[in-house]
Amino acid sequence: MFLLSKVWFVTGSANGLRRSIAEVRLLNLMAIVVTFSTPVIYTFAADTPLLLKPHNLIVDHSLAKEEADTQIIAARRYDTFWNTGDETLARASLAPNFVDNTLPAGRPQGIAGPLAASRLMRLAIPDLRCEIEQMIVAGDRVVTHLRFRGHFTGRFGQIQGQGQTINFIATDIYRVADGRVAENWHIEDNLTLQHELGLIPK
Repeated sequence: MFLLSKVWFVTGSANGLRRSIAEVRLLNLMAIVVTFSTPVIYTFAADTPLLLKPHNLIVDHSLAKEEADTQIIAARRYDTFWNTGDETLARASLAPNFVDNTLPAGRPQGIAGPLAASRLMRLAIPDLRCEIEQMIVAGDRVVTHLRFRGHFTGRFGQIQGQGQTINFIATDIYRVADGRVAENWHIEDNLTLQHELGLIPK
């Protein structure tokens, strides 16, 4: 209403008012287009600088650059999910028919598995973070060597943390298809983690 009143004051005529109303409608339409198009641009482009970067990146040079870049971005999105716990990143990086080939007992198959694991870990270690120490890209596979750090200040089962330092590694092998992680084989240094959580004596 303020915009329309201001336009009427400036034009001072009925013809000017009609023209100004049309301009206002066009501006409103443009604002709607920008509002609904911006998230799409962010999802597919602007998030890339925010993703974890590997400290060491080794790429098979026989791969086309576009193919290698697509696989690297898929892996970085998934690894950034482990760093932040942002479930939208897991859903964006994992294929709808994602398969965990080293599924731990009690963890659901598919996308639900990593989401449940991340929530469980963050209940125990709220400040959990990870880094990509190495990433190796060859064929349709990406291998990532991750280091997790944090402090056990929450609860893990019946155990209440006392602020113990957490520092363990994990290695994942991803098969990437159509720009998403379709399969994963992973192994974690669970012995170190269990020592740090106090589940088993050192």
